Amino acid sequence: MYIWQREQWPHFRWDETVLRETLDDLRLMQGRLLGRTETAPAQTDLEVEMDALIQNAIRTSEIEGEHLDVGSVRSSVARQLGLNQAGMAGRTTPESESLVALLLEAIHQPEQPLSREQLCRWQAQLFPAEGILSRILIGELRGEHPMQVVSGRMDNPKVHFEAPPRQGLEQQLDAFIHWFNHPPAGLDPLLRAGIAHLWLITLHPFDDGNGRVTRAVTDRALAQAEARSVRFYSLSAAIMSRRNGYYDHLEHTQKGSLDITPWLAWFLDTLKAALQQALGRVDRVLEKARFWQRHATTLLNERQVKVLNRLLDTVGEEFEDGINARKYQSLAKVSKATATRDLADLVEKGCLYSLPGGGRSSRYGLNL
Repeated sequence: MYIWQREQWPHFRWDETVLRETLDDLRLMQGRLLGRTETAPAQTDLEVEMDALIQNAIRTSEIEGEHLDVGSVRSSVARQLGLNQAGMAGRTTPESESLVALLLEAIHQPEQPLSREQLCRWQAQLFPAEGILSRILIGELRGEHPMQVVSGRMDNPKVHFEAPPRQGLEQQLDAFIHWFNHPPAGLDPLLRAGIAHLWLITLHPFDDGNGRVTRAVTDRALAQAEARSVRFYSLSAAIMSRRNGYYDHLEHTQKGSLDITPWLAWFLDTLKAALQQALGRVDRVLEKARFWQRHATTLLNERQVKVLNRLLDTVGEEFEDGINARKYQSLAKVSKATATRDLADLVEKGCLYSLPGGGRSSRYGLNL
């Protein structure tokens, strides 16, 4: 029996005393994050917001097995936040533009009531390139066929649970929206975010895009909880880093009772991880600002700026072992000879340094 089949659905229960310590820790971490950005140099908060938004867009798609072009996402974020700095202008795609617009609307307009029409519009924004021949319903609730929630490869999916039947979905979704817009008095706003996530993902109201829409709604709930329209962390990035656990906890919760204390404990712990990541990300943004301040008068070509920004955006992650000529070729779309010259020039100008090794295996690290 799934939780939506239980007689008391959707009247969830939980033991807040079990969650109180984590809730208190989260309040302290939110304060630390806000304090760190407020005492940083001017524009740092915008840089941190940009970095978090890039992470949110990329990771919320990766959770569903979709991989967006990082450069396009970065350009869309810079454009929509009004940033016009070296290396930020570039090619955008309809997918990156629509997704970034959706995520910004979710957090920048926290006071706006949720509506069924808005959820349908958000789902449609996830599929800007789909035509009238698309096999999925876009901008409307799902069809009559049973909706299973799966993960893994398309040729070998793992079924985690089945959503409620199509009949009565409008009424169930409207009940969720009314609860979201008029939460019970005394409900902790962080717990409300976790409940909203579970409730909407259980309904799975669309043919596709349910996870991304649900995470956008969760982001709005968190923005309301913090009474801020600026987001310095990415919950989606934290979920992506523990993706298997995410699906396991959803499956276990769907097949359990209406006591969702374990789910809320996992959700709050993941939110805590997101805040920890954000504190590290603030330090990274400060490093990036210091790097460009140091090289304010260094003559660099556009492709060098682009690659350096990519390295700075992923310090300790994608290029943990440095960058080589082949990777530079791929990022800058140049020949091997040009990549080799550019890298040598960056070393000479103090932007990069040579890592141990040499010859064809030469790799370079950021000179922070």
